[in-house]
Order: sequence, then C-alpha cells, then structure tokens
Amino acid sequence: MQQIAYFIKKYNYFLLFLLLEFISVALTIRSHSYHRSKFINSTYSITGKLLDISMSIFEYGHLKSDNFRLAEENAKLRTLMDTYSKGEIILDTAKIKNKFVAAKVIQNSYTKQNNVLTIDKGQSDGILEDMGVANSSGIIGIINNTSAKYATVLSVLNENSKINAKLKNNNYFGTLTWNGKDHRYSQLLDIQRQANIKIGDTVVTGGKSIVFPENIPIGKIKRFDASNKNYSNIEIELFNDMSNLGFVYVIENIDKKEILDLRNND
Repeated sequence: MQQIAYFIKKYNYFLLFLLLEFISVALTIRSHSYHRSKFINSTYSITGKLLDISMSIFEYGHLKSDNFRLAEENAKLRTLMDTYSKGEIILDTAKIKNKFVAAKVIQNSYTKQNNVLTIDKGQSDGILEDMGVANSSGIIGIINNTSAKYATVLSVLNENSKINAKLKNNNYFGTLTWNGKDHRYSQLLDIQRQANIKIGDTVVTGGKSIVFPENIPIGKIKRFDASNKNYSNIEIELFNDMSNLGFVYVIENIDKKEILDLRNND
C-alpha cells in the first residue's frame, strides 16, 4: 500500500495530466457525433483485429489434429473409390479390394544410398510388411519392418527398391529402380523399343504385384536413350517431393493372403 501511495505522490502531476486528458477526450467524443462515430469504428477495428489474431492462434493449435482427421477421412474415401474406378458405385464392402490407412511420416531420409522412412502406425493399426505406401501425389515406398505402434518404409529412393510400373498411355511394363544419385528422379528399366515413349509420358504402378494397385501415379519421363532394340537410361521425374513428406496412406490388399496361399500351392 505504501508503494502505491509513493507512486501516486511521485507521479501526481503526470497522473493528473492523464486524468484530465481522458476526461477531455471523453467529453469530446460524447458531445460530437463525428468524433463518437470515429471512436466506435476504431474500437470495432481494433477488436476485430484482436479477435482475428486470437482465432488464428486457436486454429493453428488445432491444425495438427484437423489435418490428421482429414487424412483419415481421405483414406476412407480412397478405400471406397477403389471399388468403383470404372464408374460403378459398389456399396458391398465384401467387394473392396484395397484398404487405405492414414499415417504420418515422423522420420524421412532422402540423401543416402538406401533411404528408409518411419511412420506413426504399426501392427496395432493393421500395418504389416510388404504393404504399399503412397500419398495424393504418388507412391512413396513399401513397408519393410513393423512394431506395435510404428513401421519403417523402404523408400523408392533405395537401391533395393524394385516396383512394377507401366506407361500409362500404352500399358508397356517395366521396373522402377533408383540409382542413388538424385532424390527427384527414379529410373525405369526393361521397356521395349515398341513402346514408342516420349518425353512427358506418365508412369504409373502396373498392378502386377500385390503391393500396389494399378494406376497409382509415379512420375513422368524426363529423358531417355533409344537404340534399335530397347530404351535405356530412362529418367522418371517423381511426382512426389521425397524431401518433404507429411501424411501418407498405407495400402492393404484385402485379398493378399488368399493370393499368396494360392501361389504357394502351385
């Protein structure tokens, strides 16, 4: 209490000035409609800016959960869309061939010879080895190890990666690999000369394996060499920016076990 009294005594003239200034401004605003309207408009403007800032902070705090919720909803939609890619709507869940599970990349490497990613979903979420991983831009890799809550992904930027791929416009098949040089490009092997490829042709998954369904985007042809027999040094510019990955989808082939059992019985 003494400190308050001391403060008032020390700054009494200044505080008196502020009080008189406040009173004069209040009287001016009250007695003149023009000043009153300006004051109200300014108050609304300041209040609006403060509310906008607080709302932005609130929305940012919820951005992470909202993004994950949207990713999960997209995964459900992709699961349903996979059943009517030919325009026929199928509501029978028994006919669904692929299930999509949303996950987030929590660790990513793209500068090594054999790059591996980590996602925040594992066995408890139904994630198993040899499931494909993709996002809205295209393929990312294949699950190669799992724990209860996490899984690692063999990236397309891995020298051990070999993925069945095809040219979208003519269905010629090849194998997508990586030479360990540039994270923006992969290489396409075993494309025959009859394919008649061109710069800019789109490359998609071939659907000849149980890992990826058909026609998931991969990239476009950037350059190649041609001979009388076949093509070589086909560079594929990846649609995905492998240095910047967020939410992904793990693809589960519903019929995988049945297909493997059938193959093992041959």
